[in-house]
Amino acid sequence: MHRKFSFKSLTILLLALPLLLAGCSSVDIDRYAGMTPELDIGDYFEGRTRAWGMVQDYRGEVQRRFVVDIDGEHDGTTLVLDEHFTYDDGETDRRVWTFQRQDDGRWLGSANDVAGPVEARQAGHAFTMTYRLPVEVSGREITFTMEDWMFLQPDGRLLNRTDMKKFGITLARITIVFERLEEESSSLDADAPDT
Repeated sequence: MHRKFSFKSLTILLLALPLLLAGCSSVDIDRYAGMTPELDIGDYFEGRTRAWGMVQDYRGEVQRRFVVDIDGEHDGTTLVLDEHFTYDDGETDRRVWTFQRQDDGRWLGSANDVAGPVEARQAGHAFTMTYRLPVEVSGREITFTMEDWMFLQPDGRLLNRTDMKKFGITLARITIVFERLEEESSSLDADAPDT
C-alpha cells in the first residue's frame, strides 16, 4: 500500500531541482558509538509501541499527522514490526517490517511496501536506515529515498526524523515520537484477599 501526500508546489520544486544544491553528506553513525542510553531496536520494539508523527513539506508546512500502533516480536535474531497507521483525515494504512540481525550492529530489513532490501545500522543511542518508498503525490506515484534516523532519549522515548529525498534533495520531512506501552497488568491481585 502506498502513502498519499499532497504537496501543492511539488511539481514546481521538481522542475527547479537542477538549480538547487544537494545537502551535505550523511553523518556516519559510528560517531554515536558508546553514547547512552544504548539503543537496540530488537529490545526496544519488542511488545507494543505507539508513535505520533507529522509530515512537513519542503517549506515546513504540516501536510499530514498520524498515529502508529506497533506490535513487535523479537526472538533474538528476527524482529517483526506490524505497524498500523491512522491519519488525521481518517485514512488507515499498514506496514509490516521484518529485520534480521547481522554482525556489528547491522540489520537487514524488508517491508511489504518498500522497494528492495534495506540495510540498517545501530550504534550507541542511534539507529539509521535508507530505503526507497513509492508514495502517491497528487494522483501520481513517486519513489522517494527515505533517510531514517532514530535517537533514544534518557526518558525512554525514541525520536525519529526521516528525510524524503528525490535526486538528493529533501522534499519533505517526517518527525515521529515513539513510546513503549506497558503491558496490561495481570490480574494477580484481583483474586487476592483484602487485608
